[in-house]
Amino acid sequence: MSRWVKPDIYPLIAAMSFVTGMCVFQLTRNVFMNPDVRVNKNHRQSAVLENADEGKKYHQHAFRRFVGTQRPEVFPALNRFFAGTPPAGRVDRLE
Repeated sequence: MSRWVKPDIYPLIAAMSFVTGMCVFQLTRNVFMNPDVRVNKNHRQSAVLENADEGKKYHQHAFRRFVGTQRPEVFPALNRFFAGTPPAGRVDRLE
């Protein structure tokens, strides 16, 4: 096995495993939670689904709500340090 897998390849394997896991997570999430995907035969028979509330709940998931309350900065503490400003509170985004 050491002939085929060299230590130089480990970062590539880790990156590809991470990306594959993200793809599997997203596909699984869409199949089981997306209101537009119809796996059940009863749901497939209806041409138009009246599921606006379900779609809104799918779109505004917990991670999106959390990110929506955060400041759009990569390193907020470092930015405040170099700008010489005191720590700021959270910013509410307008939708």
